[in-house]
Amino acid sequence: MVRMQGLTKEFEAAHPDITLNWAVMSENELRQKVTTDIATKGGKYDVLTIGTYEAPIWAKQGWLKELTFDADYDVDDLLPAIRAGLTYEDKLYAAPFYGESSMVMYRTDLMEKAGLSMPDAPTWEFIADAARKMTDRAAGVNGICLRGKAGWGENMAFVTAMSNSFGARWFDENWHPQFDQPEWKRTLQFYVDLMKDAGPAGAENNGFNENLALFDDGKCGMWIDATVAASFVTNPASSTVADKVGFALAPDNGLGKRSNWLWAWNLAVPASSQNADAAQTFIAWATSKEYTALVASDEGWANVPPGTRGSLYQNEAYLKAAPFAKMTLDSINAADPKNPTVKPVPYTGIQFVAIPEFQGLATTIGQQFSSALAGKVTVDAALSSAQSNASREMTRARYIK
Repeated sequence: MVRMQGLTKEFEAAHPDITLNWAVMSENELRQKVTTDIATKGGKYDVLTIGTYEAPIWAKQGWLKELTFDADYDVDDLLPAIRAGLTYEDKLYAAPFYGESSMVMYRTDLMEKAGLSMPDAPTWEFIADAARKMTDRAAGVNGICLRGKAGWGENMAFVTAMSNSFGARWFDENWHPQFDQPEWKRTLQFYVDLMKDAGPAGAENNGFNENLALFDDGKCGMWIDATVAASFVTNPASSTVADKVGFALAPDNGLGKRSNWLWAWNLAVPASSQNADAAQTFIAWATSKEYTALVASDEGWANVPPGTRGSLYQNEAYLKAAPFAKMTLDSINAADPKNPTVKPVPYTGIQFVAIPEFQGLATTIGQQFSSALAGKVTVDAALSSAQSNASREMTRARYIK
């Protein structure tokens, strides 16, 4: 988004009748303000940055305008998994700026120093062992950095995706919450213990941006997070370890599900917009092949927005410049939002549950999990609170009696 904002002078030069005014905010703040504005039909924004979670739910509510593009846009070039998540009743309601899954990013030098070799498809057991062996508190190196900051799109995105690989699920087939089940206890206890032994101090305050800064500064042996981070950690202009980074699939536990998610940040037009045509013109530009080429000419192919178009992964210039390209595409293709868990569930979504109530509920539970990470409450207490909150909310919303 920072790159896009820097390049929009190009758009304004080509469209002198359209002026862009940016509102920049943190991820949690963005979600809160955008959700409030669209639910109240406030009309404050003409273009929204929204995720894969919101797009179909808001489209069903009639809160978004359908997007239509001309043939040059080549909507069929959008990766099927990403496009499907932005579609409601066969109509597209958001266009992806970039798509992502999650994967392991690791320091090859520290892995070698620990006498280990990272598999392409590691298990959580291997990751935990490697993290503890790579930790060097005296040198300021944490074996692993993981999201701990409370938020449905922060720590809960990571922990929910992780829980899938442990056999856990948010709800059973009849929408009864499952936080009182042993799979969730194993997930959260493993996470808290691993971060205590090998994670950074104050991990409960760290989200994507904070962990990126730690990794770039050489303070993380491993980081499991969004595939989009790959172009940052391998950029010598910002990363002190750019030439020492390897990639692997998100871990599993041998149960048939990896802990990788599927997500896209997208641009959409709210139904309340008074400038819908101009807004769609901008979206068509910002998510086009031409925009990708513009970024490449300005900042190099390694820094173009990944994970949205199939043609990018057939582009030899990109494949040569981005050593993480294949792992990114493999991670996206391995994600299955319709079958996210080991046991059957009534919902879609991997790191989220695609129901309107999830956003508020997961934010509340995320606060409890963050407190457990900080040592303020026990794992058992956090899960008990999660079970109570989820049961109360699902009863209130009439999913269960």
